[in-house]
Amino acid sequence: MKKESSFLYHRIVAKFGTGLLTAGTGHLSHEVISRLVAQVAQLHSEGLELVVVSSGAIAAGRSKLGLTRKIRGIPYKQVLASVGQSRLMQTYEQLFSQHDITVAQALLTKTDLSDRAGYLNARNTLLALFELRVICIVNENDVVAVDEIQEAKFGDNDNLSAMVANLIDADLLLLLTDIGGLYTADPYIYPNARLIPQVERTGADIECLLADSHTGVGTGGMITKVEAARLATASGVTVVIADGREKDVILRLARGEAV
Repeated sequence: MKKESSFLYHRIVAKFGTGLLTAGTGHLSHEVISRLVAQVAQLHSEGLELVVVSSGAIAAGRSKLGLTRKIRGIPYKQVLASVGQSRLMQTYEQLFSQHDITVAQALLTKTDLSDRAGYLNARNTLLALFELRVICIVNENDVVAVDEIQEAKFGDNDNLSAMVANLIDADLLLLLTDIGGLYTADPYIYPNARLIPQVERTGADIECLLADSHTGVGTGGMITKVEAARLATASGVTVVIADGREKDVILRLARGEAV
């Protein structure tokens, strides 16, 4: 007799932001990533299907090269991404191997998913990885995709994660960051800022909130997270923006718990 799952969702895309993965430092936090991987591994062992969309390549590259200051200019950032991508994957490879899980890598651009042939190839690959019980780590191909590095369109992989969620017909998209969700103002600046627990639709009130430069809500990529949520929910995907530092946050959200 098949055991009934305690999880509300089966196919999940989890996006990890740079601020979360670095714990606010200039380098990847092994402790933070280890906790996130352990949660993903537990869900994997329960039979759930997961894709991880991970930022952090540029931060990893900067740390590897020992750079303490930010270098301006797209080519330099592409160099950092090129250096850091293998370091990022090495970290995931090491941590998932502790749970006897094989990982794969997919570097995508918006062009890949805009072209029908590319879209189908990416979809077929990710679905085949599910069948083989391999967890895929997806990242924007920073070396060639200028838009994401400029934070003009992809904004730290938020929109890419939404496109991936739509691509594989995911049930749930988790946008895990270093803030608890969408607030009425920047909680780091305004102590009285209130968390908005649920947004039924992104109407004029939300647009005004994000456009208000005085609140600081648009900093830290919240605008792109709302854009990603709009894109994913249009295809029926449930989206949660949450603080990835919360204890067992991925497990709790997969069960449908409000964090």
